[in-house]
Amino acid sequence: MRWEDCSAVEQHQRVVSGSWVFSGTRVPVTALFENLEDGATVDEFLEWFPGVSRKQVEQVLTFAAASLLPSVA
Repeated sequence: MRWEDCSAVEQHQRVVSGSWVFSGTRVPVTALFENLEDGATVDEFLEWFPGVSRKQVEQVLTFAAASLLPSVA
């Protein structure tokens, strides 16, 4: 899985210790998955992290789901 290919995220060594974050924010992508695992809804996540857009969340979830599909060689 190459997160570089997901336009909703970015990575910089000086931002959150090089973690993947939602583009234009300091919100780690892992925060989305951790909150969803803990039972939060996407709407709640967006309320708690107002710098993240719904479009970014949808792109990340779509990208992550696509990574689970079998690769066609």
